[in-house]
Amino acid sequence: MPSFSRTLTALCLFSSCLSAMAADSFPVKITVDAARPMGPLKPIWRFFGADEPNYTYMKDGRKLLSELGELKPKEVFFRTHSLLVTGEGTHALKWGSTNAYTEDAQGNPVYDWTIVDKIIDSGLERGVRPYVQIGFMPQALSIKPEPYRHHWTPKAKYDDIYTGWTYPPKDWGKWEELVYQWAKHSVEKYGRDEVLKWYWQTWNEPNIGYWRGTRDEFFKLHDHAIKAVRRAIPGARVGGPDLAGGAGGDFLKSFLDHCVKGKNTATGETGTPTDFISFHAKGQPKDMDGRVQMGISSQLRDIDGAFSVIARYPEFADTPIVIGESDPEGCAACQGPNLAYRNGTMYSSYTAASFPRKLDLAAKHGVNLEGAVTWAFEFEDQPYFAGFRSLATNGVDKPVLNVFRMFSKMDGDRLPVTSDSAVSLPDILRSGVRKQADVSAFASLSAKKLSVLVWHYHDDDVTGPDAAISLNVPGLPLASGKAKVSHYRVDETHGNSFTLWKSMGEPQKPTPEQYQELEAAGKLATLAPEAETQITDHTAKLDFTLPRQGVSLLVVEWE
Repeated sequence: MPSFSRTLTALCLFSSCLSAMAADSFPVKITVDAARPMGPLKPIWRFFGADEPNYTYMKDGRKLLSELGELKPKEVFFRTHSLLVTGEGTHALKWGSTNAYTEDAQGNPVYDWTIVDKIIDSGLERGVRPYVQIGFMPQALSIKPEPYRHHWTPKAKYDDIYTGWTYPPKDWGKWEELVYQWAKHSVEKYGRDEVLKWYWQTWNEPNIGYWRGTRDEFFKLHDHAIKAVRRAIPGARVGGPDLAGGAGGDFLKSFLDHCVKGKNTATGETGTPTDFISFHAKGQPKDMDGRVQMGISSQLRDIDGAFSVIARYPEFADTPIVIGESDPEGCAACQGPNLAYRNGTMYSSYTAASFPRKLDLAAKHGVNLEGAVTWAFEFEDQPYFAGFRSLATNGVDKPVLNVFRMFSKMDGDRLPVTSDSAVSLPDILRSGVRKQADVSAFASLSAKKLSVLVWHYHDDDVTGPDAAISLNVPGLPLASGKAKVSHYRVDETHGNSFTLWKSMGEPQKPTPEQYQELEAAGKLATLAPEAETQITDHTAKLDFTLPRQGVSLLVVEWE
């Protein structure tokens, strides 16, 4: 068995061969203006989620939650489905349950928060707070309780998941009391100061099959849930509707109208409290004769459309917005040739290129983007690199997680960036990244630290020339002197457990030695040892080469 260093050397040689086969590199000039800060850099990346709640307290789920919590302790949030679903807590694809609510023989409510608490505790113990999704319908409350439990597989029709848990309650008073008892229990267990930091929202994607009631019935469901939360926790942070497809046609407008001027079906008053607004945005990758073509324009158009609707409401001018699911496509547990991007650098470079554009779209519309939930976690007891959209596989981190580690190293004020190889925001919205590659950057400046994240992204999963980047940063606080440079990298041979796994022969039962090497390969890697650079006349200049679908983070620090 070769050592990790010998394996990495072989991979580097392999990467060099690929570079040699590619066309010559092309020059890219990137300028970061450190003298014109744009205001505090918002850590919108610090939200994650998954369909399956019961994974959170399992072995690999606990491990991954710990890694997420380390990114920004107590400021990372986790959203998950099925927190009120009836069942014994067995995990499965696109399924989860807690048995929080049942009824006795006389129809009296029986509350049991054991599994719900276990899920929330798993996050809180690791620095991750809940983005509470109030749903789905317990079997005893559903107007159509059978069939209730589904047994979905990636080969089944997606609509097979929509069983008894998707229906309205047969008793609206019992629904409201259930939510009240949950919120009340949360205050008693975790304390008011803690639960006031949580997000509370009703259901998931009520404009598609996740909700089998009418739109007005969803508004009623939401009103009763929000009334219940606020009754137990005055001042709780409440919102919604976490609908699918950006603005969801006229659904978002209808929801916001209801919240502003509609009759609250639970209180009889006008309007419903709304502390944050949430919707979902997804890309649309395609299989193009055996290769993947990503659909970044679809995801960004979803965001653009929803922001446009929200911006028309002066009542929500400063209201935080959370993109409750924000991903390259819509189904984390699905598999298929169009989803083959998920294990390698297509996913990581897409993530790097898309997150700054979300902030750019918020600036375009003048809205307050607070977060974007990456709907990816892990799938317990599944094959290694099985093709799911996840951050880790069997406890081995995938390249995309290292981009979030890069984001976590950025703080201070955001800085303006220009690149002669960036694809403009209007062009990406119109047609994605289908012609020239998108090579640009995202930068921040704190007291004595400059951070510049650079990506080389293209929608098509094909080889292409490297980018020879000349990075120029004028306007630094330091007039002249030495600064240390740390260069972090995600590419085929850095921060990439998938490449190493393939070189091992794709083992499904790695030896302990192999597993240790895979774990190490999944961590954030540096391109080279820490180095020094000379800052002259308030300006730093750095040159490096970035392969296609690669991401670099350069951190420049001085005394």
